[in-house]
Amino acid sequence: MTNFADKALIAERKMRELFPPTPLQRNDHLSARFGADIWLKREDLSPVRSYKIRGAFNAMRKVLAADPSQTVFVCASAGNHAQGVAFTARHFGVRAVVFMPVTTPQQKIDKTRIFGGENVEIRLIGDYFDDTLAAAQSYCDEAGGHFLAPFNDADVVEGQASVAVEMIDEIGKAPDLVVLPVGGGGLAAGIKTYLRQVAPQVELRYVEPAGGASLTAALAVGHPISLSRVDTFVDGAAVARVGDLTFEALSDVPLDHIIAAPEDRICVTILDMLNVEGIVLEPAGALAVDALGELAGEIRGKTVVCVTSGGNFDFERLPEVKERAQRFSGLKKYFLLRLPQRPGALRDFLEILGPDDDIARFEYLKKSARNFGTVLIGIETKAPENFLRLFARLDEKGFTYTDVTEDDVIGEFIL
Repeated sequence: MTNFADKALIAERKMRELFPPTPLQRNDHLSARFGADIWLKREDLSPVRSYKIRGAFNAMRKVLAADPSQTVFVCASAGNHAQGVAFTARHFGVRAVVFMPVTTPQQKIDKTRIFGGENVEIRLIGDYFDDTLAAAQSYCDEAGGHFLAPFNDADVVEGQASVAVEMIDEIGKAPDLVVLPVGGGGLAAGIKTYLRQVAPQVELRYVEPAGGASLTAALAVGHPISLSRVDTFVDGAAVARVGDLTFEALSDVPLDHIIAAPEDRICVTILDMLNVEGIVLEPAGALAVDALGELAGEIRGKTVVCVTSGGNFDFERLPEVKERAQRFSGLKKYFLLRLPQRPGALRDFLEILGPDDDIARFEYLKKSARNFGTVLIGIETKAPENFLRLFARLDEKGFTYTDVTEDDVIGEFIL
């Protein structure tokens, strides 16, 4: 009986029909910063700029090998899985019907259509993904299609394992540690299973978005559960429930081997990789690199591979990413200021600002029947300690203010 490692090797060889191995690149910037030998497995440089093409290809390949008459494949996705399915359908000359939420950004719709060409049909159904998924599964049953799940599928997991096959071949040895992003668990399950069979000495660390830590939740109770709330900012990895099949492969992961990456900190990493290295990563693609700071104490002097899982970043999101990064770094704050409604009151406040303090937002509407009005103010500065001095001067001058930078409700309004 063919074991998992052999199946992953076959999948990797077959994949060469579609695209060459993605690069494994040593990163001098990160290596110097952490005193380690750090390599990036650049899945953001696949034909669809994510690893998702691997699972889609392997699953479609095996279905067609078993039943050549199967000509319709169906998926529900608003992102990388849709693009991988579309690209692969064009390669095999079959029809892909891709269901997407109505709210899917036009850029993702257009890219999926470009990758699939005449072989893809896109259906926009549902405001929420659960509605989209239900519609896709219903259509699949009616049309006699084959449903391609994004992660909870043995053939998909097997295809994602080809990342590890290439990595070992490219680096020429087993690294000391591999850092993996985790969403539904397909990539992590595939790489973990392969490495445990061919290089069991390799240490693994797993990174989830803090607002979508579905693997951590599942490990805590011993089985997959649905999160009551998910922060969708890391859209390529923020899932409410890790896959049942993928959890079987990940059920023995120690909780202290999982890192929860705050969404705002991920933004700092995205900007750092963009500005310093010229590498464009989507939030999920930056997860593994983002975790290096927390791993700094244990990776010094070691060979480390970070899987950069995707680079489908919509630059219309850049202002939000910069905003989140500044807030996390302590360089931007919002506060509500109670300002006397008299001539000169604003000038009194402006005189308190330091030379590096810049007003980025100012919202005020005069209330005719009140002595005081409330101002929403956003301040950017060059060093976090500048805010300590600013607030001390506000206190000294008797201003009443409330720091609302971490207020989720106001944050949703501002962003």
